[in-house]
Amino acid sequence: MLKRLIFLSLILSYFSSYAQTKTGSISGIITSVDDEPLELVSVSLLELNKNTTTDIKGNFNFSQIAPGNYIVKIQMLGLKEQQIPIEVKEGEDSPVNYKLSKENIQLLQEVRIAGNNSKVTRKESPYVAKLPIKYLENPQVYNIVPKELINQQMAVDLGSVSKNVPGAGIPMIANQGRVTFRSRGFDTEPNARNGVAGAAFSFLDNANLERIEAIKGPSTTLFGTQVSSSYGGLYNRVTKKPYNGTGGEVSYTGGSWNFNRLTFDTNTPINPDKTALLRLNGATTFEKSFQDNGFTNSLALAPSFSYQINDRLSLLLDVEFGIAKGTSVVRFNPYTKSNKIQSIADMNFPYNKTFLGDDITYSTQMMNIFGQLNYKISSSWTSQTIFSRARSTINGYITALNGRSDTTLQPSVIVGNTNFIATNLQQNFIGDFYIGKFRNRMVVGLDYYNNFNNFDRVTVNAPVVNFVNTPKDYRVTRDMLDTLANTGTPRKEKSSDNTYAAYVSDVFDITDRLKVMASLRVDNFHYNGVYNILTGETAGGLSVSGLQAGPYTQTALSHKSGLIYEVLKDKVSLFGNYLNGFFNISGVDKNGNNFIPQKGNQLEFGAKADLFNHKLVGTISYYDIKVDHVLRTDPDDANFSIQDGSQYSKGVEIDITANPIAGLTIIAGYAYNDSKFTKSDASVLNLRPAASGPQNMYNFWVSYALTKGKFSGLGAGFGGNIGSMSYQTNTQTAKVIIPSYKMFDASVFYDRPKYRLGLKIDNITSERAWSVRLTPQAPIRFLASLALKF
Repeated sequence: MLKRLIFLSLILSYFSSYAQTKTGSISGIITSVDDEPLELVSVSLLELNKNTTTDIKGNFNFSQIAPGNYIVKIQMLGLKEQQIPIEVKEGEDSPVNYKLSKENIQLLQEVRIAGNNSKVTRKESPYVAKLPIKYLENPQVYNIVPKELINQQMAVDLGSVSKNVPGAGIPMIANQGRVTFRSRGFDTEPNARNGVAGAAFSFLDNANLERIEAIKGPSTTLFGTQVSSSYGGLYNRVTKKPYNGTGGEVSYTGGSWNFNRLTFDTNTPINPDKTALLRLNGATTFEKSFQDNGFTNSLALAPSFSYQINDRLSLLLDVEFGIAKGTSVVRFNPYTKSNKIQSIADMNFPYNKTFLGDDITYSTQMMNIFGQLNYKISSSWTSQTIFSRARSTINGYITALNGRSDTTLQPSVIVGNTNFIATNLQQNFIGDFYIGKFRNRMVVGLDYYNNFNNFDRVTVNAPVVNFVNTPKDYRVTRDMLDTLANTGTPRKEKSSDNTYAAYVSDVFDITDRLKVMASLRVDNFHYNGVYNILTGETAGGLSVSGLQAGPYTQTALSHKSGLIYEVLKDKVSLFGNYLNGFFNISGVDKNGNNFIPQKGNQLEFGAKADLFNHKLVGTISYYDIKVDHVLRTDPDDANFSIQDGSQYSKGVEIDITANPIAGLTIIAGYAYNDSKFTKSDASVLNLRPAASGPQNMYNFWVSYALTKGKFSGLGAGFGGNIGSMSYQTNTQTAKVIIPSYKMFDASVFYDRPKYRLGLKIDNITSERAWSVRLTPQAPIRFLASLALKF
């Protein structure tokens, strides 16, 4: 019996070996017009119904193919289908290489340019215009901060990432870790994720961040008011996607004030053809405050799955999940009824004191789900179906310190539960086609957005305290707040709204150098009112200043137009744009007339450059924004509002990124902004809005890393952010000044194929600085990190 088994095994081994010698293979590489490898391109072998995708070096392979003639099909969104005949011979590899031509260089987001991943000068984005157009073809200004720069700077939070965006300023951190930046004189939040709604009313971890895109100017035409919640622009978070390969990284960062952060990133194909890919990112962070009390503790997980179902259909699904517990950052609202000019630096407000105990905590839970289905209808048209759902829950204590005199304050604490749930459905049809000899790149989209908010909380006031000479035993504690709960003001309500929108945008090539963009959006907004849980009624009618909380409907049109002329083809372009944004406004005036949506229009022109094979990339622009239909108190009846107010914002922005020699990176930015109320209440007429931030802001970063030799990867960087004075309060009778600031950072790093070491010093000079909410910024901070790659 044993002899028979051995004999049978030898026969099977012989035939298996014989069969293998009878086969061959097909392999190749897909590259762009610039000879850069392209990742995640769909490649099919028609006769055998086999599919695969290219890896991070642009390579693909089909093994154990019987000799014969085959057709290799290369297909990606934005590219005309390519069918290449190939003959497979016994025991040989048959090469099939393909290089994109000038006409099909532009791709959609699931195909990534892999060979240029290390260059911080790469500015291409499929999200900004919802179309795959080049940086030099886009008449809108935007800045990109890639993960390579984030790693080099050891930026462990979104506030640190934004240091590279001209005009972002010192970030405003809300009580739940929510971050807000400045942009062109307006508040701007990171509400977009992969180009659609992805708001989070809590912290957002960097662990899943591929890059940040700061899109400048009113952008509701393509993104809607829920995402583009500012006339200054929006921040789009591009998340990490799976790639065709196996690998990952584990990293630990430790530093000042008991900072401890552990992150991981792992990726793997999950089927033999490598068409199904899985990536998982995660992080946990703990940090004490530099002040006398305060801490944050968080956990984030972000799985991402992509599947090239067939050569025409692909699926992307990813999730952001995070939980956090911490104490509120200081938010100080000074006493301004004394009607004087004062600086926060001269108020004797303690820089290192919170007035709150560590038991006054909040906890948050956040989950964002994103799904995208791409289907190539034809060589000219692609269907893109997107689903996004964002949920944030906040429990516990949210605090603010309200001034009651020039030397006293009273802590105000919100206690309870808050929920925010947003659902976004989008259907886009993206085309690249010709009418006669004129090329058109068009997106036609339908957009549905539902927002639901639930509040179950009460606001209580703690005892007044002298903040200059504070008693040693004064501290707001949970026991103190529990005894005051019955004296608080409750907010127990639910509200929701629905938005139905349609939009179209077309980039029309008059010549290969002169291009026109025209976009239009119609937006139908339905507000369902505020349901009061205590009374069981949906609020309506009038409230203070004529505002109403009851149901209402508004329809608005929004436009976007632009002109691009490439003075030097693929190198320098001149551009101009006229953008529109709007926000729905509830209420009626004293005559019962409904308010209409508030609108802001931007006129901008400038120049873009991409020179010396992407070694010098930059933008310079001048913009002019006017906001109309702003509500202001009716001068004839203070119980109502009228809608004739206006605000003006103009300025200059410069953004330069250079990689002049291998290893050397230079980033420089400047933002000048002049904002004022041009028609408003007399108290602020012709004055700069308090939330506009500094008038002048500068940012720079210079780094150099060795690229050859034994110590290749060893480098150092130095940068800074400078801002002029600004205001927390700015009226005709009272002003609270935030001083100018100069904050500098430095890093040393050693980045090798198997590991990365880093040392970072933030705020080297321990500059005292404040955000617009008068939150003190941390003094000098040391961070050290070790990452292991596999």
